[in-house]
Amino acid sequence: MTAQERRLRAQIAAYSRWAKEDPAANAARGQAGLVARFEREVDPHGVLPVAERYRRAENARLAHMRRLALASVRARAARKARTTAK
Repeated sequence: MTAQERRLRAQIAAYSRWAKEDPAANAARGQAGLVARFEREVDPHGVLPVAERYRRAENARLAHMRRLALASVRARAARKARTTAK
């Protein structure tokens, strides 16, 4: 199976799923899990006050998103460099 065929198969599966389910509910579950992850990361023993734990978790989440953005920028630049080098 080629990369394009795998991509199309994955798209078909995704569209079929979202035709049967509410994506908002699924996104809410994912977001709740992500928030819990960052809360555990910044306060593994649960000793901080709720407001402080939330503040730190939010900053950890923002740092994580910026790391993803940086990785994306670097990946696009590397792809562009490979394309122009040919």
